[in-house]
Amino acid sequence: MLGWRLAISAILIPSIVLLFFLDAHLGTPAPVLFLLCVFLCLRSTYEMIDLMRERSFAPHWRLTALCGVAVIVAAWGPRMVGLERNTLIVLGVVAMTYAMCVLLLFFAAAMRYREPGRSVDTLGAEILTVSYAGFLLGLTAQLRWVVGTDAGYIVLGSLLVTAKSGDVGAFFVGRLFGRRKMAPLLSPGKTWAGAVGALLGGAVGAWAWLTYATPWLYPEAEPTPWYWSALYGVLIGIVGLIGDLCESMVKRDMGKKDSANLLPGFGGLLDLLDSVLYSGPVALVLWVVLPLATWR
Repeated sequence: MLGWRLAISAILIPSIVLLFFLDAHLGTPAPVLFLLCVFLCLRSTYEMIDLMRERSFAPHWRLTALCGVAVIVAAWGPRMVGLERNTLIVLGVVAMTYAMCVLLLFFAAAMRYREPGRSVDTLGAEILTVSYAGFLLGLTAQLRWVVGTDAGYIVLGSLLVTAKSGDVGAFFVGRLFGRRKMAPLLSPGKTWAGAVGALLGGAVGAWAWLTYATPWLYPEAEPTPWYWSALYGVLIGIVGLIGDLCESMVKRDMGKKDSANLLPGFGGLLDLLDSVLYSGPVALVLWVVLPLATWR
């Protein structure tokens, strides 16, 4: 299992770095990141709907995927046509698009209604899928622009590195010292020692990224002070751990161990993105309220 994780990581990490490098050189609209997010949304929607079908739910794949992609497009639309660079206004467009999608899903559920017992459950599954695979992803993508377009991949990279460093810290510390289970009904492998490892891993990952990647990616900027980096890492480590547990709740409630069999050692795409998607909106807030950006 560990060998598969290392092998997959050795392929995924350079691939993501290459995509980000290409996208950074294509300018503010970030077309490569847009296409990546559309793919992630579609694949995550497929996995979520497949999970939901293990129960009595019957979510409509095409309509749900269309709504998820609409939210991603709303996160890009104003920026791609050069009309708006204010993140708060873009977030308003994303929120309004999400609201319209919820109304559409309600209407479609009413039109499909045939008998009591399934409609509300299916509607809830569709709204949850759009929220998770579309809305959270659209908000997370705003890290690309939140404190300046030139430093977008410092910010976006900080979330990926910190969240995954927390996952790695939880895995290794939990393996070495884990005894007391944290949530045995949701995730039997998680321990309180692993939770401490997630906080330490997040703090170290955030500090290392913001200290060494900042001058490399943006030579005009100074590294973020270590104490702010560590605080950011601890907070993302906590939220990422909660995100992992929440995704486990969905899988356990559907009677599944993994969201899919896409990546050996990891499971599905949702298993890979759980801590990142859940942490994304929190990271967006932290980059606004904490003095992490030395280039302002």
